[in-house]
Amino acid sequence: MPITIMGDKEFESVPSIKSKALRINLNQNIYGTFSEIGAGQETVRNFFRAGGASGTIAKAMSAYDKDFSDAIYGIESDKRYVTEARLKKMLSHEVNLMEERISREKHPNKLFFSYANTVATIDFAKKYKGHGWVGIRYQTVPNEEYNEISLHIRFHENDARLQQMTLGILGVNLIYGAYYKYDNPKKLLRYLYDHLDKDQIEIDTINFSGPRFNKVDNRLMSLQLVKNGMTEAVIFGPDGNNILPARILYKKNILALRGSFRPVTKVNMDIYKKSLNRFLDENKVDKKKTEVIFEITLSNLRAEGEIDEKDFMDRARLLCSLGQTVMISNFQEYYKVVEYFSNYTKERMALAMGVNNLVDIFDEKYYRHLSGGILEAFGKLFFKDLKVYLYPLKDHTTGELTNSDNLKVHPRMKELYKFFKYNGKLQDITDYDPDIMDVFSREVLQMIHEGEPGWENMLPEGIADIIKENNLFGYTAEATKTV
Repeated sequence: MPITIMGDKEFESVPSIKSKALRINLNQNIYGTFSEIGAGQETVRNFFRAGGASGTIAKAMSAYDKDFSDAIYGIESDKRYVTEARLKKMLSHEVNLMEERISREKHPNKLFFSYANTVATIDFAKKYKGHGWVGIRYQTVPNEEYNEISLHIRFHENDARLQQMTLGILGVNLIYGAYYKYDNPKKLLRYLYDHLDKDQIEIDTINFSGPRFNKVDNRLMSLQLVKNGMTEAVIFGPDGNNILPARILYKKNILALRGSFRPVTKVNMDIYKKSLNRFLDENKVDKKKTEVIFEITLSNLRAEGEIDEKDFMDRARLLCSLGQTVMISNFQEYYKVVEYFSNYTKERMALAMGVNNLVDIFDEKYYRHLSGGILEAFGKLFFKDLKVYLYPLKDHTTGELTNSDNLKVHPRMKELYKFFKYNGKLQDITDYDPDIMDVFSREVLQMIHEGEPGWENMLPEGIADIIKENNLFGYTAEATKTV
């Protein structure tokens, strides 16, 4: 069992940064190092000023000079310093030194930690606002394996001194939360913004690991970032870990597919495969420099009320099992997705969608908040030679297919629609699979809920087995009807 750290009484109000630092300092067991590069020693400064730091701070350092930093932590293959790899080297190096230099026999109850950050604050031209990696590797039980929390931040303030102060507050919140809120990661996440505003700093990636977090799914923590308004979008890979958006999107060609994926069907995968083939062929782009993103919006997750986290995890698990990269976003309008991707790349972009999604794009109600209305939105959406690949819709009753030629939009939108269609912005997927045109996610979901047979054949290979083995989407073997 973890050692009780000065009791577990909750503060009735949010404790001050000084109070948090002092509480850490006065604990006779918490002991560790601070390594801060790029924005001064702003975190450890709070602990020095709080008092009683001699029993907590083993060492505080800032290896600012690149050569000196390389001599301590090694040389990065990409010659960059503000990276996740650099952060992890810092944490690992300092923990190893502490284990080597401090006798466990003399200090059997010590809870070692290493806090580190590597950041770049705003430049003099104020063109780049800055970003950084922040993390802690620590113990809650002596001699236990280390836990780790690492996160990526983006600064939004326009003054380097303010950014330094913000980083210092965040660092204290992280260390305090790591020791006093590790049993409730969702709450820990919210407490990172104590005495901070979301206009000051953005957290767009976070990962938890170690024995205290062995039941934490980082995809669910990604969802919390967007849900809490800490960032507009998060990305996680097939392995379930969160990925820094800049790392995966930078200078890439991007094809994005938005959907509910509840569950992912053969139609979803047909749209993916056919649109990707067209994207690669038409634009002569390198497949190795192309990223496909399956996007689920927060509004889609809230379609039936409050977000059902299990339902979200069911969708995420299936997409990851198919080897896909998933983005959770707060972008209801498509032009915001394109703007977001444009922050990271100037290469080719395309959106793949069904007929209903395209009809929504031409619905004026989504653009009333813009002074330029739908024209402003379309200017942002198509300014980069963006392509839209349209998958046809089959009418269940008549069997008629709807594509870009017979799609109906509001009369006021007809001319705008024609402009984008006949200028090559909108292209039909013509090599679709006609045998799966009657497959709809909502109907598959209903069949699963009602125990109707036959839904398995509507899903990609292996997906039905995962649903059954893990009882996803409310599946129960007992409810299955026999024919």
